[in-house]
Amino acid sequence: MGLTPVAPGELATIVTTLEMTRRPPLRPLPASPLRLVRWERPEPDKYRLLFRRVGGPWLWYSRLAMDDAALTAIVHDPRVQVYAAVDPAGVEIGFVELDVRHAGACELSYFGLVPELAGKGHGRWLMAEAMARAWAPGVTRVWVHTCTLDHPSALNFYRAQGFVAVRRTIETFPDPRALGLLPIDAGAHIPYLA
Repeated sequence: MGLTPVAPGELATIVTTLEMTRRPPLRPLPASPLRLVRWERPEPDKYRLLFRRVGGPWLWYSRLAMDDAALTAIVHDPRVQVYAAVDPAGVEIGFVELDVRHAGACELSYFGLVPELAGKGHGRWLMAEAMARAWAPGVTRVWVHTCTLDHPSALNFYRAQGFVAVRRTIETFPDPRALGLLPIDAGAHIPYLA
């Protein structure tokens, strides 16, 4: 057993892949004042703004590092569905991205709400809405990944929804704060070592 050094300006995280191989039993939809609205062909800047608001505290950065053409190729693909969770005033406060580009599988690529809504039960509502769309005809596997940089309750939340952990990997990547993609104070729970 040993420790593997992580270079200054980089981060390391343990990624857990979880899956469902059969549709979960129907449950009553949790109450929420929010609505889930399909974003048809979202503009890159608008997508990145919500991505940053939801994922910034957890150092989500992959979509921030893409140029417009690469991001547009993904979010405009007809096999990728992007939904915004909107509050009663119509403000986007979360999102779900489903990727069905691989036959029989649906990846829950991104799932989250703005940090201010954590712990208020809206996540269960959002997951119920996501699962209703993910389990489309022909889908035999729905999967998601989370990591040790995500919200501390993320892994247990996915398990409580019926996902089963099937794999762990270690990922290292440039710290998005060092790259200027997120502010230095993002991810305050993760030390910044430039």
